[in-house]
Order: sequence, then C-alpha cells, then structure tokens
Amino acid sequence: MSTIICRLKPRFKRIVGVRESSVWSQDKVVSSCFKDVDVPNLTMDQFLFKDLEKWAGKTATICGHTGREYTFEQIYKKSRIFAANLRRKFKVKDGDTVAVLLPNAPEYPIVTFGVLAAGGVVTTMNPVYTAYEIQRQILLSDTSMIITNVDLVPTVKEALTLAKKDFPIIALNMNQSLPEGTISYKELVEDNNVDLSVLKEVRRNAEDVAFLPYSSGTTGLPKGVQLTNRNVVANCVQQNTELRQFEDTTESHQDSTLVVLPMFHSYGLSICMLHKLSVGVKLVTLPKFQPDMFLNTLLKHKLHLMYLAPPMVLFLGSYPEVTAQHLEHVRSVTSGAAPLPYADIQRLFEKAERKIHFGQGYGMTEASPLVTLSARGTKTYEDVGFALPNVQLRIVDGNMKNLGPGEVGELLVKGPNVMKGYLKNPQANSEVFVGEWLRTGDLGKIEENGLLTIADRLKELIKVKGYQVPPAELENVLKEHSAILDAAVIGVPDSSAGERPRGFVVLKPGNKVTDKEIIEFVTKRVAPYKRISEITFVNEIPKNPSGKILRKALKDEFCK
Repeated sequence: MSTIICRLKPRFKRIVGVRESSVWSQDKVVSSCFKDVDVPNLTMDQFLFKDLEKWAGKTATICGHTGREYTFEQIYKKSRIFAANLRRKFKVKDGDTVAVLLPNAPEYPIVTFGVLAAGGVVTTMNPVYTAYEIQRQILLSDTSMIITNVDLVPTVKEALTLAKKDFPIIALNMNQSLPEGTISYKELVEDNNVDLSVLKEVRRNAEDVAFLPYSSGTTGLPKGVQLTNRNVVANCVQQNTELRQFEDTTESHQDSTLVVLPMFHSYGLSICMLHKLSVGVKLVTLPKFQPDMFLNTLLKHKLHLMYLAPPMVLFLGSYPEVTAQHLEHVRSVTSGAAPLPYADIQRLFEKAERKIHFGQGYGMTEASPLVTLSARGTKTYEDVGFALPNVQLRIVDGNMKNLGPGEVGELLVKGPNVMKGYLKNPQANSEVFVGEWLRTGDLGKIEENGLLTIADRLKELIKVKGYQVPPAELENVLKEHSAILDAAVIGVPDSSAGERPRGFVVLKPGNKVTDKEIIEFVTKRVAPYKRISEITFVNEIPKNPSGKILRKALKDEFCK
C-alpha cells in the first residue's frame, strides 16, 4: 500500500479513499484524510461473530507458552454456553457489571464474549492488583461477579472482605484443583446441556455500555470509562480502511499477531483482541512478558503483526539474543502508549536486517482507544499518523482557541469511538468534555497534511523560568547516547528557575559513563533552559503495563 496523502506533499502518493480537499476547515478543525465509514448497529459480540462462517475452523487463539488453543467456532459456542449459564445459574441481568481479573490467556475472549452475550458489562482488572485496588474497583463499578485465575482467588477473597461483599467467584481452572468457595469455569463452558434459549431474553443495543475499564484520564484517581458497543465497534471498523495493518483471512492465508500487551488494558483488549478477532486474525497470547518465553514464541509462531509498547521495541532492538530469525515473518510493527524516538526504531531495523513497516499510533482508553495510526508505507517515525475515519481533531491553546498547522497545544478529539463518559462522575465529565469534544490532556501539533505529533502530557510539563519543557523530548535526547538503554526525565523544584529537569538513566549492560559526560551530551543538543543538571543511575524505569513512564513513582522515591 502506498503512503497516505491528505494535503498534497511531493513525497506522498494518492490512494483510493483519501479526501482530495484540505483536512483543515476554516475554523481550524482537522478531519480525517479518509472517507467516513458506516458503523454497524450491532453489539460487540454480534459484530465479532457476524463473519464466523468465513473462518469458523481456523485457530482464533493459542497460548504461546502452553499451546492451548481454540478455533473461532469453539470460542463462539463456548462463550454462548458460558453466557447461558451466567443468566440461568447466577441470574446475571442486562447491564450487570462482571469483573474479569485475568492475565492474557486463550480463554480471555470466551470469558469476555460470554459476559457480553449474557447482557453483562465487562470491567477489566489488572491481575497484579492488590486486594485494596480490587475492592476499590468492585465498589466503584458495582461489580456483581468476578472471573479470575485460581492463583488469584485468595487476593479476590480478601478484596471481597474489604468491600464487605459476597458474590460468586468463577475460577479459571484449566488443569488446577478448584479453590474452596469458587465456581468452576471449566464446568460452565463444557456444559453442553444448558438451554441456550435464555439468551433470547437479552436486550442490549449499540448504545448500551459494553466495557468499563478504569483510567486516570488527564488527572486524578482511576475513573470508570463507559465504552458503548457502538464505541468499540466503530473503533474496529475504523481500522478496516486504508490504515489497515492486516491481510484478509482466506482459505489459504491467515495473519497472526502476538498478544503480549495486557488484555485488561484498552490497547491489548480493543486493538489486539477485539479488532483482530473480528477480521479472522489468529491471536498468539502470552500471560506476561518474559524474555525467553517471548523469544521462543517468536521463533515457534510465524507472526505477521506485532503491537507493542515502547519497552518491548527497546528490548527487541537491544537484547543480545534477538536475531533476524525472530523477526523473519513480521510484516508490520505498531507501537503505542508513549512516544518512541527514532534511535530505538533504527535498532529494531538493524536486528531485523531489513526495513519492516513500523508505525506509531495514538490513543487513550476514553477513545476505545485508537485515535490516529500510521499507514503502511509510512517512512516518518516522529509522528503518530493520521486521524481515523469519522474522527476530528483540534489543537487548542489555554483559552480553548483553535490553533493552526504546526502550532503546539492541547489535543481534543471527537468521533463515534469517544466514550459515553465516566461512570457516576459528573465533575470529571465536565472537566474532560468541551461539548462533544474530549480533552486528551496531551500536547500535540498537526501538520498541514494532517499528521499528528504528540509532544507530551500537559500535566507532566516542566516549567523552567516560564518556559515549557516536555520530558519526552529530553528522554529522546538521552536515549540517543550510545551507552544509555532507557531514560526518564522529571521536573524537580528549583529556587531560581521554579523547576529544573532531572534525568534518570539505565545503562546498557557492560557500558560505563559518568553523569558529567551525559550532562555534557545533552547540553550540546538542547536550548539552555532545557539542560539537565542532575543524572541518577537506576536499574529500571518504572512504567505502567502499557509502557508509560510513572514519573510520580520516580518523584516519590528520589525527590522527597
């Protein structure tokens, strides 16, 4: 596929489906380069299985570690049996919230679509959560049932005690004994005698909430993000356009993708699981990232598509054991969740010993999550691509005044993939919505041709004598140093400047360099007000599951 054009520039070629007029309106609103798509009036589970007959017998999910696998037809049938049992045995009603507390597994789609087919709402939880964190989400989401791994049952029971709740715990007991006081998942999905007619009672539509993930948004504690069926279906359809990364599934071909990003997070859930299953792509799941398991899976399975967070791209480009053989079949790599400097991308190309398609995307949980994406054939690596079809963007200043091409300000998003709103949180909704526009809390700029570049998060900007210093910019500079593997920058108080940047670096194995040398390296590459005056060497940079740097954790540990 050729590179995309929005507003003509010499290096771009015109392709079908692209608007020929400018993407910028007179009032400085940016529309997608691509023609709008029709969003089917379906629930997510209806949408997923509408083309089932095309690939019913093909593998839908397989565990890269154990080899446990299911076909599309098996996922459909098992999820329906599971759904019927949820309604009959546990009286799950339309709109009831069911928590899914699981690591990545080939059963994850069965559980997810079982809850949806039963009329429930899925709230996903991080399997490394403490009992306190689980009880908090239980209370906020009004959860009435939880599905979890056998080894997590003690933590769940502790959470229920803290929450003063007593509801069913379904344990995913594939080969393990069933913990006391729990219900067997295996028995529920293998119950071929259940009467499926109960599912005719379900009355859910496109406007009903399907998923309730939790996100901190631009500020504050995690909030329940209400994603409707229409939101997530729209985000799937938006990816089936000129921005598509996959090839059609046919009798003789099926793309496969690695799902190591956590499915409880919107990136892994929506982009890797929901969308890819909807187009017949095979998912190769891993319960977590471990170098040996990760590399063995790359060798064993002919993976065509990889959706990664920056730390995994960094790993592939720098880990000594990675060879071209591990990336032999990979056609496309997409990175999201945080900006990635070109130096890391170039290292990946060197490992692959060829130029594979590499693109970055931009999204947030509140947008289901994808907002922009690089098209195949893209050769620019600083940006995060173009707006998806049906999506509009604005860049605004502090007074909500629209800015023009190349100007940096806060990014606002509008489209059918934008959430219904935060659950029972009118104050947060009033802060994040400006009419129909969603405030992202991210600083960005949009070029004349529609390409979006993310500068940094507003709340993480460092203010030096009134100047704004984006930490991501300095992190990219630090990672250009040949001895540095990873880096983070935060703002620390300064009596004269207000704040000053402080750097944290992880060195590559076997490399030695002094803090003075690093400071001099950065000083040569940035304006005076951006200079780093202090470097701290650490073993790792703290990040959340999607790869975003936890700057608050660095401040709490080193800046008290």
